Amino acid sequence: MAKISDFRSDTVTRPTPNMRKAMAEAVVGDDVLGDDPTVQELEALAAETMGKEAALFVPSGTMGNSVSVKVWTRELEEVIIEERSHIYNMESTHMTFISRVTPRPLPSRRGAMDPDEVERNIRKPSVHIPRTSLICVENTHNNWSGALVPMENLRAIREIADRHEIRIHFDGARIFNASVASGIPVKEYAAIGDSLMFCLSKGLSAPAGSLLVGNKDFIDYGRRVRKALGGGLRQVGVLAAPGIVALSEMTDRLKEDHDRAKKLASSISELPGIELNPENIDTNIIIFGFNHPKLTIPVFLEQLKKREILALATRGGIRFVTHKDINDEDVEKAIEAFRQLLAS
Repeated sequence: MAKISDFRSDTVTRPTPNMRKAMAEAVVGDDVLGDDPTVQELEALAAETMGKEAALFVPSGTMGNSVSVKVWTRELEEVIIEERSHIYNMESTHMTFISRVTPRPLPSRRGAMDPDEVERNIRKPSVHIPRTSLICVENTHNNWSGALVPMENLRAIREIADRHEIRIHFDGARIFNASVASGIPVKEYAAIGDSLMFCLSKGLSAPAGSLLVGNKDFIDYGRRVRKALGGGLRQVGVLAAPGIVALSEMTDRLKEDHDRAKKLASSISELPGIELNPENIDTNIIIFGFNHPKLTIPVFLEQLKKREILALATRGGIRFVTHKDINDEDVEKAIEAFRQLLAS
């Protein structure tokens, strides 16, 4: 049977042998009662890695972001957020459903909001107008093709937030990809946010879970919110154990994913129907426009599937993501399939 080359997302990564071994051998307790030692170890490691006081293990990145917005805001307030951000577009409207706050989406240049535009949109409350209480940033930026948001941009927004006494939540689902690509330590990125969420189950290859980091008071209240949202798990050390392996063994290899994404992007960018500037591929996500005279996006994806290559349609284009389980042979197979289908 031919190997399936699954480029749909880095969420399809499978746990490593060391992760499976750690799961089998994990010492567990009841995390809701606060006595799962493996969860405690993971949370301590996450807090230390990010330079924060405390951490909270949550089932998913969406729950981590949901908890953060809920902790930092009150009903009838407003949150500034980038218009293509994952929180705003792909997390089932939790801002309005759970926190009952209004998102104020702003445009950006590849995920970097204009600091002056951010400041102009900070609002003071009145009988007509909500108070701006939170700014959300994202890095790497998923829907901008895994773009790196420049540190100088993030620092400028931090200065504005401080001037107006507003909190920042940092969606760092792929923060290690950002760190590896930029050379900036994750602690420096984490310092931008009053809170930061990062995922274990994407390029780091753990089977589930994300971490939320911040000061102790934030995490203590966040733990209550996690429970209210149904995220209080019991012997969850079996999932925390591969998370420890992910943080200890999997971060440095992300450069391989970035290199493969750049090779794939460069190789297909000049083919008929492809709308892609390979210079815009910073990390492991390739999103490109598709306008071929003979093939629609659904037909093209179906033809790729027949060649054991999986990808996803996205708004106005196609998405390919490289990860641990994509190797050089998978990339070469994809490049050849593109050439066969588009150059004919």
